[in-house]
Amino acid sequence: MAVISVRIPDELKAKMRELDINWSEEIRKFIEERVRRAEKQKKLDEIHRLLSGGTPADEGAARKYVRDDRDSN
Repeated sequence: MAVISVRIPDELKAKMRELDINWSEEIRKFIEERVRRAEKQKKLDEIHRLLSGGTPADEGAARKYVRDDRDSN
């Protein structure tokens, strides 16, 4: 497992010591969730990019394709 160091103000560190919280676990969970959200956003951005580059279908095209498919069976 990798190690990450973070500098925080002494006052904040003193307040953290007063609380019964597993800070390494809290920070690990936060980072994992933040990475998941960033990955999702990256995928959404890629999908939007791909969709915006396409040519819009003519009005009624979907209806025609469905009708053609139904009629062929």
